[in-house]
Amino acid sequence: MRDEPIRGTQSMVEQMGWVIARPSLTLLEVLWRWLIGVPLLVVCWAQVQKILSAVPPESVGLTAINWQNPWAASLKLAEAWLTYQPHVASILRWLAPVAALAWVVVSGVGRNLVLKRMEPELPLRPIAMIALQAAWLAVLVATGWAWWASLSWAGETHINAAGEPDLIGYTMWAVFLSLGFFVLWALVSWVVTIAPMLVLLEGRSVLSSLGASLRLGKAFTGKLVEINLVMGIVKLMLLVVAMVFSAVLIPFSDEVGLSALHTEWAIVLLFYFIASDYFQVVRLKGFIEFWRTYRGEAEAR
Repeated sequence: MRDEPIRGTQSMVEQMGWVIARPSLTLLEVLWRWLIGVPLLVVCWAQVQKILSAVPPESVGLTAINWQNPWAASLKLAEAWLTYQPHVASILRWLAPVAALAWVVVSGVGRNLVLKRMEPELPLRPIAMIALQAAWLAVLVATGWAWWASLSWAGETHINAAGEPDLIGYTMWAVFLSLGFFVLWALVSWVVTIAPMLVLLEGRSVLSSLGASLRLGKAFTGKLVEINLVMGIVKLMLLVVAMVFSAVLIPFSDEVGLSALHTEWAIVLLFYFIASDYFQVVRLKGFIEFWRTYRGEAEAR
């Protein structure tokens, strides 16, 4: 075990180069994510078309929205959502559990294969990985629900029919709560991210790996949180870069046409998802290297 201090952000640069030199890892990560993502998008698109056929946008005033008046546009969107909400809810009642089950199965197997490719001596334990991916999804859903509930509270307390809407106050709360839950996710998600790796690296059971992930020690835990925060910031940077690139041709839309805009957006979208998947592999490699530093020698003994 090393005694000198280790900077997580500095070590990540080394891991980025290591992953770039092994493109098959990123390709495998992309394949399992798109294996579940593409069919899910197709199903969602088909369901959206069914809803729009049953309730056309013009029937709820969506085609007549004045986007130059954000406040009036938001009210129109809210009214339209009240009409669409029952249709969406009826679909989510069966689509959400089916999609969740498919995701935990594919992600459990896919993540196991990526780690096996990264470290060939690791075993294949798909059932344990699937169970722990379900735990990760549960934590994500709980965090997302809490974020949405907090935004709903901000909306109810700052925007209501009883008086003048406090748009500045709502915006401040929305930004504060979104950033707060972003940090919260980075502070808690490492527990369910490192647990599947402990199953493979230390031969633990599902429950044992979850318990061990909470007792990794201050130094190890600090590095995991640091990596999570850095990767979260990287995700935001990728999103900003993608938004900038997607707007490059907009001033020239009359000259290049809509087909060129759609092509540009498709390329930018592919870039974002592939880059995001690459950094997911970098995160895994960083977690493994820190495990070796703080626990690997002890496990070997």
